[in-house]
Amino acid sequence: MTTHPTTGPGPDFSSERGEKASPERADVLGGDFGSFDDHHPPAQELLDDCVHCGFCLPTCPTYALWGEEMDSPRGRIYLMEMAAKGEIPLEGAFTTHIDRCLGCMACVTACPSGVQYDRLLEATRPQIERHVTRTRADRWFREAIFTLFPYKRRLRAASIGGALYQKLRPKSMDKLMARVPQRFERLVAMESLLPPVRVRDAFARIAPRTPAVGPRRGRVGLLTGCVQDVFFHPVNEATVRVLAAEGWDVIAPREQACCGALGLHAGREAEAAERAKKLIATFERADVDTIATNVAGCGSSMKEYGELLADDPQWAERASAFAAKVRDISEIVDETLADPRARRHPIEAKVVYHDACHLGHAQKIRSEPRRVLRAIPGVELTELPESEICCGSAGIYNMLQPEAAGDLGRRKADNIRGTGADVLVTANPGCLLQIRKYLDGELPMLHPIQLIDASIRGVRPPEMG
Repeated sequence: MTTHPTTGPGPDFSSERGEKASPERADVLGGDFGSFDDHHPPAQELLDDCVHCGFCLPTCPTYALWGEEMDSPRGRIYLMEMAAKGEIPLEGAFTTHIDRCLGCMACVTACPSGVQYDRLLEATRPQIERHVTRTRADRWFREAIFTLFPYKRRLRAASIGGALYQKLRPKSMDKLMARVPQRFERLVAMESLLPPVRVRDAFARIAPRTPAVGPRRGRVGLLTGCVQDVFFHPVNEATVRVLAAEGWDVIAPREQACCGALGLHAGREAEAAERAKKLIATFERADVDTIATNVAGCGSSMKEYGELLADDPQWAERASAFAAKVRDISEIVDETLADPRARRHPIEAKVVYHDACHLGHAQKIRSEPRRVLRAIPGVELTELPESEICCGSAGIYNMLQPEAAGDLGRRKADNIRGTGADVLVTANPGCLLQIRKYLDGELPMLHPIQLIDASIRGVRPPEMG
């Protein structure tokens, strides 16, 4: 066992080394790529960047929960190195520990050596999806997620059932759900994350073109999203109003579909690539100067289209050009502060801002949301303790790993309560759903753009009473 003076014991992988490869993998182990195939395996030069110093440990949510080396970034990199050498198979412990990773990228922010754990993880998960046979229940649940969530029409149809369920759901259901056998815990988690459903919002549409108010800055395309557009449609409406008030023509193509973020983060690389191509083509036809996103996970993936499609000669250049145009809504609004077109009216409130991981860690966007919030007169912005620790949402993680996600959600909710804030703001629908579950209506929750929109219109957000 290796000892790291500043961080305690290093990993002990004796049990993993003792595992035997399954017969169907025997021809792969020990080859040029070890247990990986030759399609974009984790790059050895990226693995070599990790010096196993341990600076990532305090920021890793799963290490914070369990203190298990293999559930830390450096531990998972050890596993990747061993798989690359063919010393362990992808089945079993390797997949378990990779699956437990939220992909929050807090370790990327913390690492003094510049280890690109995000690229390592995004190379590893597709390998698992291609070569590891999951249990029937796991396969069914994952397919159910990807059969529903990337499709707006299906989500709108589901919203009708969701609205009826919420209206008719008896209070006794809480006790019943608490007694459901553990093998159904994922279904219980999915039920508990269902947002308040308003059918009118679910079936509403953003106008294909909204003209700028006053002098025109340019044309901005808006990604309306999937879950965002159906269950958080007011966020899209607020986004359009703010952009138009600040001088942008807003173009929201009706034919746009899922950006592929959920699939990309779950290792469904081929599916994500096809969705990326369709979205690129859609916005090329729209002929916009900038592409705005108001969902942290979507924006992170769209900015990576150049890497996703780098091997495709027909799409590589187009993907890079598209990615260069993608901006989070906070980046766009922040740039207008030097020459604002829309007056901000006061909103007296103590506001706590939660950094969505794919905005703060993956996109490195931290100061911009805070600046645009502080530009609202009357807003007192307060910081959140343990802001680097994920809330447990992480795309579909809170449905696939509900126990760990629950521990992180409760931890985040306790930290929010301790701030004494009047309202929480965060820039990702998954975070809003996850935190709402554990705050249980204790304080209003908004996307930052909704607070900015209310300030421009001179109203108090209805959620804040």
